[in-house]
Amino acid sequence: MPAPEPLLVITNSDAGTADDAALDSALTVLRDSTSVEVCRTAAPGELDGALHRAGSRRVVVAGGDGSLHAVVSALHRRHELGVDRVLGLLPLGTGNDFARTLGIPLDPIEAAQALVDGAVRPMDLLVDEVGQIVVNQVHLGAGAEAGRKAKPWKERLGRIGVGPVNLGRLGYPIGALLSSIDPPVLRLRVEVDGEVVTDVDRPVLMIALGNGATVGGGLQLTPDADPGDGRIDVMIARPKGTLGRLAYVGRLGIGTHATHQDVVTMHASTVTISGTEFWCSADGELYGPERHRSWRLEPAAYSMIVP
Repeated sequence: MPAPEPLLVITNSDAGTADDAALDSALTVLRDSTSVEVCRTAAPGELDGALHRAGSRRVVVAGGDGSLHAVVSALHRRHELGVDRVLGLLPLGTGNDFARTLGIPLDPIEAAQALVDGAVRPMDLLVDEVGQIVVNQVHLGAGAEAGRKAKPWKERLGRIGVGPVNLGRLGYPIGALLSSIDPPVLRLRVEVDGEVVTDVDRPVLMIALGNGATVGGGLQLTPDADPGDGRIDVMIARPKGTLGRLAYVGRLGIGTHATHQDVVTMHASTVTISGTEFWCSADGELYGPERHRSWRLEPAAYSMIVP
């Protein structure tokens, strides 16, 4: 059996003591099998420096979806992605949505063992027209509003529990409910692989482009999304009236919204959205307002170690 690949573990230097304890337990497992260097970063320059030293080593991200996004984004900017670039993940965040999609255990010791025993699998990536990347999911409309309104709830509830096992995942459903009561009114033209699938004559509540299945700590926004299947999972919600919106949110909470009569789902390689101003939430980061945005899928853009 070949010797295990050496690892560079990148972690946030601002992490709390609970994350430090979880990381230490994971590192014990990893060091029993291979050589491990730990690099703590905070500023973007520090992350670039760590990646510069990585060489051919596998890079393990110890953190949540935002940390993984930062590392993949930096590698993309440095033109250092490719199917031979192998990443690993120790999910120490609040939501850990990409880990959930990939079946990576949320327990740090089990996640470390999965890095030792796991297989390497190619991962797709979403890239927009200005070069920003999406690892897990981008959504807009009520979804982005839900993210904005969920942020304080996620922070408050995230303090209840231990490590990744906390109530922070309830923040997004609360934000979704609040945004459904007073939702943004969006009139958008959505083109999927060059074909118009909805236009400005029909108000849109929410649009999601999924590479991963969940957001907000387990909410299945695009439940069938697979980050290695070479396609974007598209969900467009157009419920009418307050009751229709509340019914949609209720289905969203239990993962059955795709069967709602005013929800359209499809697969795509490219998606273009234009129209009234909208905000986007990409891997949990909000940006906007926008009036035009397009995304394309880059299949097998890099690889990850999965169970």
